[in-house]
Amino acid sequence: MVSETYPRNLVGYGRQTPDPKWPEEARVAVQFVINYEEGGESSILDGDPASENLLSEIVGAAAWPGQRNLNMESIYEYGSRAGFWRLWRMFTDLKVQATVYGVTLAMARNPEAVAAMKEAGWEIASHGYRWLEYKDFPEDLERKHILEAVRLHTELTGERPYGMYQGKPSDNTLRLVQEEGGFLYSSDSYADDLPYWVKGVDGKPFLIIPYTLETNDMRFATPQGFNTGDQFFTYLKDAFDTLYEEGKAGSPKMMSVGLHCRLVGRPGRAAALKRFIEYVLKHDKVWIPRRIEIAEHWLKHHQPDAI
Repeated sequence: MVSETYPRNLVGYGRQTPDPKWPEEARVAVQFVINYEEGGESSILDGDPASENLLSEIVGAAAWPGQRNLNMESIYEYGSRAGFWRLWRMFTDLKVQATVYGVTLAMARNPEAVAAMKEAGWEIASHGYRWLEYKDFPEDLERKHILEAVRLHTELTGERPYGMYQGKPSDNTLRLVQEEGGFLYSSDSYADDLPYWVKGVDGKPFLIIPYTLETNDMRFATPQGFNTGDQFFTYLKDAFDTLYEEGKAGSPKMMSVGLHCRLVGRPGRAAALKRFIEYVLKHDKVWIPRRIEIAEHWLKHHQPDAI
């Protein structure tokens, strides 16, 4: 028997997806996300119980309880010291916009990088106060982290964040993000190729702009992931080509591309990313927005009648 209170939506837009009405009749919106996490990861230096273990060259690494992992730390440091600047130069040289998912404590530890993000005109969305597993946090502590993320983000950048990607959320995250009151969208979802509305606190609609874990350089750091830049480029190209053809046939979508400074910021991978960006730029009717622009577009053109 199907429960009427089942919390998941397995139907979505169904057989006919809506026309997103992208600007200038774009066939696809390609949105680049640069995750800035280096300095906000798990570390006993910040009072965490163990070292970081995810998304590095040490595939399958274990967390070290009560110890620093200096190899892991230096891999993360590469992202903030070198990888970020390689991506910054690439995107600014190619005049392509991006959204940063900024872990607030990581940004606080590299003011020069924050200044460069602002100089480039990138949106700086929130990636939480720390890059931690919030499923293990008491609700009150996660709420404090979200509020501190907004406070410190505003202090560092001069403007509060309007988008949130906690990344490793809890059951409470989406509600807490809405209760904070100033966010326009959340990206803690991988459920669709288009933005969509959910019923939020007090019954008000709240916007979800889905993200991706597959057109994402994190697969360089996972089992059965990308081993070469060519594999990364081919996968991105195939995804783009499919969505571009769907848009040409009258069903435009959105393509997110997830990037990490310590992963695709390495030279051999950065070359593949550059090839993909140049490939996208050769096509007409492609919109390359920041996520805040997608949110503003959806708010203007796709207000929900009811949720």
